[in-house]
Order: sequence, then C-alpha cells, then structure tokens
Amino acid sequence: MLKVTSMVLEALQGEAAKALPDECCGILLGSENRIEAIVPTRNIHPSPQTRFEIDPQALVDAHRTARAGGPQIIGYYHSHPDGPAQPSATDSALANRDGTVWAIVGQTDVTFWRDDECGFVALSYHMLGG
Repeated sequence: MLKVTSMVLEALQGEAAKALPDECCGILLGSENRIEAIVPTRNIHPSPQTRFEIDPQALVDAHRTARAGGPQIIGYYHSHPDGPAQPSATDSALANRDGTVWAIVGQTDVTFWRDDECGFVALSYHMLGG
C-alpha cells in the first residue's frame, strides 16, 4: 500500500487548481512506497489544456539532486481538468511501463497508479498526517 502525506495530497490539488484550464504536471519524491513531496514543473506541451509534458530541465535537475543523495524520484503526476482521475487512452499509449508511480488529479479526487509492464495498475493508499 502506498503512503501519502496529507500535505502532498493538498499540494497536488492546489497545483491542479492553479493550472486551470491547463493540465498541471510534476515529479513525485519519496521512497519505494511513500510519497513525501512533489516538484511542480512547467507543462511545456503545445496543447496544455489536453496534454502534458514535464519540462526536461526539471527532470535533469531532479535526477541530479537524487544522485547527489537528495530525495528520490518515484514517479510523476498530472491533472485531468475536465475528466476523471484515471489514466486516459493517451496516458496508456505513452506509458513507459517502468514501474513508476503516477498520481492523477481529477476534478474531485486524486488517484495513484503503478505504470508496470501490463499498463497502469490502480494503487490503494493510506494518508499520513503532515
């Protein structure tokens, strides 16, 4: 079971609200089964209202920080401003199937998914205080 802090859930919902009408996106930090922080990034996709692309420089910076002993990247997040918090057909088609965790922020909730070799698998989570 994934563990997520209440601050992370609030931050995800806040980033989604700030980005409207566009999709927000960013990086999830933590350990294998625990999300402790997010790194909001610019959505550089040419059609940000319906698609997302994480700023490559933000990815490079996060990987450098992780290699230097900083917080580890365990996955990514994005929002669906006009849709449910589940992987879209586009999300599934572009998935890397690399075991990373994905958070999807929908209109009313946040869900978590593991991008594994079979596609997206829903993850249950336990909310931690703080």
